[in-house]
Amino acid sequence: MIGVRTLGTLEVTLDGAEAPSELLWKKNIALLLYLARAPKRRSTREQLIGLLWAEKDDAAARQSVREAIRVLRHYVGEDQLTTTGDVVELADGAVELDTDQLERLVKQRDWAQSTPLIHGDFLDGFKIAGASGFEDWLTVERSHWHSLSIDALLRHAEERLDAGDELGADAPLVQARKMDPFSQRALRAYMRRLAGTGDRSAALQAFEQFTKDRTIEPETKAMVERLRSGRAWHLPKEALSPDRSVAWRRAPLLGRDGELATALAQWRNAKAGRLTLLVIEAEAGGGKTRFLEELTTRATLDGGVVVGTRAVVEDLEHPGSAMLGLARSGLVDVPGVAGADPSALAVLAANASEWAERFPQRDPPPTGNLDDAIAEVVRVTSAEQPHVLILDDAQWVDATSFQMIERLARDLARARVLIVLATTPEPAPPKLAELRARIGRDIPGATISLGKLDHEALGRLVQWALPSYSGDAANRLARRIAADSAGLPLLAVEICHAMAQGLNLEATNGAWPHPLRTLDSTFPGDLPDTIVASIRVGFRCLTRPAQQALVAVALLGDRVATKRISCATDLNGDTLHAALDELEWRRWLVAESRGYTFVARIVRDVVARDMVTAGERQRILAKGR
Repeated sequence: MIGVRTLGTLEVTLDGAEAPSELLWKKNIALLLYLARAPKRRSTREQLIGLLWAEKDDAAARQSVREAIRVLRHYVGEDQLTTTGDVVELADGAVELDTDQLERLVKQRDWAQSTPLIHGDFLDGFKIAGASGFEDWLTVERSHWHSLSIDALLRHAEERLDAGDELGADAPLVQARKMDPFSQRALRAYMRRLAGTGDRSAALQAFEQFTKDRTIEPETKAMVERLRSGRAWHLPKEALSPDRSVAWRRAPLLGRDGELATALAQWRNAKAGRLTLLVIEAEAGGGKTRFLEELTTRATLDGGVVVGTRAVVEDLEHPGSAMLGLARSGLVDVPGVAGADPSALAVLAANASEWAERFPQRDPPPTGNLDDAIAEVVRVTSAEQPHVLILDDAQWVDATSFQMIERLARDLARARVLIVLATTPEPAPPKLAELRARIGRDIPGATISLGKLDHEALGRLVQWALPSYSGDAANRLARRIAADSAGLPLLAVEICHAMAQGLNLEATNGAWPHPLRTLDSTFPGDLPDTIVASIRVGFRCLTRPAQQALVAVALLGDRVATKRISCATDLNGDTLHAALDELEWRRWLVAESRGYTFVARIVRDVVARDMVTAGERQRILAKGR
């Protein structure tokens, strides 16, 4: 069997071995490929002469055709290459072409199997001097396979990006951009890849390098505008130095393909004009925050507006605090908000200083209620751009706020809004359970449970974070991380990060968790040395101001306002803002208008216990009151 790889540099094999030189003569291979690609694998001798021997006289040209057919028939088999009068025909299956396999896989939409076949353009670098007919045919074939190859590569990359698998998107993206440096579809996928890892500036830089003397497509312009409207990080220069660099702390979303597909389906449903409810459930450290980051990045690049807040325990005692937190955390800045009913704006201004600054209160005092006001603002603004409204740590959301969500679901059923409730299994508020039970009955939506990372996902995490490990060593490390982290994404990433910064895993010990214990119910002293050491290594990578701010937040409460952090640390101005930006960027803290909270409570407990002296603790608590 003759096998021919045409996508890239030509490679020909015979029964799996290197093909003989007689078969590799250019015009023999050209004739074979032409027949293999011809309709019904047939051609006349006249066509073959015009293709490859047009410069010869008729007798010499016909002799060349006969000799080429003789050579090919010798290798493909007498019955595989036949001549009937002036017609030359190649039997089905006489030659195995990579293009046939690619075409079959593309029809099956199997992008993962199709793209490894693509090594470059059709017969890259292959030429036959003086055969203008063959060059014309080759130009048409190259155009066809180039378009199909680029489409397959980008569909594979987009499929992996849709699944949150930035790593899996890299190989097809690199190949697509190499084959077509001017493809704006490839550029958009690359920018999306960078934005998905939190590197918005690199995505914009890629666009700036691309734009010289080119007309920009509307889809590309829209993506750039969305990226530019995102948050700009103000980080101290030393935070980006090589010895402190932890830009990869936003790990790929591994082992979550099905869950992300479900979440994105709910987003598309909401974007189409149906208020949708999505509940995301995972135990502490189970990856809720990282999953939300992935979802909101996609929604933002897709033209959505994202507004989020995080509840804390004390919110249970303040009716409506969670929904008011949403109003204060960005709803005031959503495009179109000024078009809401003035009475609704007045109610919100009476309840939140952020709204009062933009919409000053006037006499007489507003008479409406907060429920109506928020519903009116969401109705108006979601008509302009679809919304994602996120309530993280929803187990601490107050009952009144749940009632307000139920009202939104009832009164704004056709609004372009996705409401996301991220929660732990315990405690389970009755109102959340009631709302969740209505999903799929009278409220469109879905519930997603994020499980622990399996061995395959941990293996890919090791491959990404610690590429020096391979084979058995990588498998052993993945098993060790599984034992020490119990498969919790937060802890697995912390261990990998610490190892990249020099942690010696062999010097630590202890598997986790203890029987019947969860991360939330585990005291820092109960954690294995590996986890505690990993958190310490990450802490030492922070700049000094960031360390001071982090310790203050750990000691002062579940949610700490910027002013209290400043008072407790004597940090202020640009220094304080840079430190807090660094802590957000490195995913230690989450910010909203009401203050800062730790991404993970157990990390807060370790910082509060191990990263501060007794004297410092007293000073911070005294000054931060």
